[in-house]
Amino acid sequence: MTALLAANAVVALLGAGAGVAGAVRPGLVLAANEPIAAGTQLYARAYAARAVPLGIATALVLAAGPWSAARPMLTVAGLAQLGDSAIGLRERNPGMAIGAGAAAALHLATACWAAR
Repeated sequence: MTALLAANAVVALLGAGAGVAGAVRPGLVLAANEPIAAGTQLYARAYAARAVPLGIATALVLAAGPWSAARPMLTVAGLAQLGDSAIGLRERNPGMAIGAGAAAALHLATACWAAR
C-alpha cells in the first residue's frame, strides 16, 4: 500500500512539474510545427495554475493524510488527468495524451481500490 501511495504522490508531483514546464516553455503543449501564440501562453499558464496546487495537494494528502481525504483527492486528480489526456489527444501531443492517461489510470484505480 505504501508503494502505491508513493507512486501516486510521485505522479502527482510530475503533473505539477509539467505545469511549471509548460508555463516556462508553452510550446511543450503543442504538436510539432505549431507556432506559439498568445492563446498558447494563456493556456499554459492556466494549466499551471491548476496543475501545480492540485499536484502538491494530492502529494501532501497521500504523504501526510488524513487517509479519509486520499480517495476524493485521487478521484479529483485522476479526473483532471483524464481531461489533460483528452486535450493531449485533441492537440495530437502523444506525450501529454499518454502521460496524463497513465496518471489518470493510476489515480482512479487507486481511488477505486481505496473504496474497498
